[in-house]
Amino acid sequence: MNVVAQRMIRLKAERLRRGWTQIDLAYHSRVHPAEISRFETGNARPYPGQARRLAAALEIDPEALLQPVSPEGELA
Repeated sequence: MNVVAQRMIRLKAERLRRGWTQIDLAYHSRVHPAEISRFETGNARPYPGQARRLAAALEIDPEALLQPVSPEGELA
C-alpha cells in the first residue's frame, strides 16, 4: 500500500466511525463521491480546500486526515 493510501485510510475510518457512506460524506463536505473514493483508495490526494471541507464535515483537524492509523486499524 502506498503512503497516500495509508494516510487516507484515516478518512475512511472517520467516515465509517460515523456510520456514513461516501454519499453522506459527499453531501456534508461538498466533495464529489468519486473524489472521496479516490482519496480513500490512495489514487488521489485532496486539494487543501477539499481537505478542509472533509475535515470540517468529520469534525476533525485537516492535518488529522494525513496521519496514519495504527496497524490494528484504529486511529492513532
